Amino acid sequence: MQCLATMGSRLDRLRRRARELTVTPAQYAIAAYVAVGAFTLIVMTGAAVRLTGSGLGCPTWPRCYGKVYPPLNTHAVIEFSNRMVTVPVSIIAFVAFGLAFRRRPYRRDLMWLSALLPLGVLAQVVLGGLTVRGQLDYGWVMAHFSLSMLVLAGAVALAWRAGRSPIGHEPGQRPDASDRMLVLAARATVALGGLTIVAGTAATAAGPHAGGSPGQKINRMDFDGKGTMDFVIHRHGEIAFVFGLAALGLWWLARRHDADPLLRRWATVTCVLIALQGAVGLDQYETHLPTELVWVHVSLATLTWLAVLWTACAAGRLQPRTTSSQAPRAAARARVSA
Repeated sequence: MQCLATMGSRLDRLRRRARELTVTPAQYAIAAYVAVGAFTLIVMTGAAVRLTGSGLGCPTWPRCYGKVYPPLNTHAVIEFSNRMVTVPVSIIAFVAFGLAFRRRPYRRDLMWLSALLPLGVLAQVVLGGLTVRGQLDYGWVMAHFSLSMLVLAGAVALAWRAGRSPIGHEPGQRPDASDRMLVLAARATVALGGLTIVAGTAATAAGPHAGGSPGQKINRMDFDGKGTMDFVIHRHGEIAFVFGLAALGLWWLARRHDADPLLRRWATVTCVLIALQGAVGLDQYETHLPTELVWVHVSLATLTWLAVLWTACAAGRLQPRTTSSQAPRAAARARVSA
């Protein structure tokens, strides 16, 4: 009885400490940045699973060959390790969500944004299971990667809004952007970046890296026989070229309009990453898609996506058209009255 009473008192103390726990804005920003890093890492490990032909290393889900641990098989260990990476990523996502309630001052926008992370993890777990059960059908694989990019966008939005200057700003610290053209150009670049990534998943789906090991039959994208891969790769290249031009145009506009240094910096990073992507893409095409180069290409695509998202965040919020049109008139009236 005394032991139970001691345990009860300890639990009460833990509950009181949990209720008293508060998180500062700087501490919460660190948690948000860690979430961005975790979701970036799992995208890269997932790409490694596919490119090593380990997508069906564990052909059953959630267990591996009906067991809670994988057999001593290279493909099984690689695939199961990627599943294990999901555990700390899930913990980080739920911690970021829970800490949003303890942040002081409390902000509802951070709570809603942080909720996207555990929801995204749960959706990815379900979609990952469907991908395995669907024998790596290209449609499931494309959806799996695309969802990763959407969750990563949610993590970036959370980190930006939770961050402190110069990375991010509290509401009210950073005014609406006065240059609508820059904001719209940044958002259009994000849209083109997303389209480029989707086209890239299609190129991978039609290529030799379907995710299965030799001898496993995987349903690849195939609508024109051997010409399918060339067609999809060339369309992906064309879309990526337009995306690069858009990013370069945004970079030029940011300098011509003397935009915020933060926006100019991230626009530069985006352009550099796209240039690297182009060089790696051409090299892997000429060398017939070696595994290592494809992994570098996917990793650079993820970093480019992060950079273009940060650029859009740095561009600021879109100022209402009525406000932007009335501001010069109000200033003119003020000068006349003075």
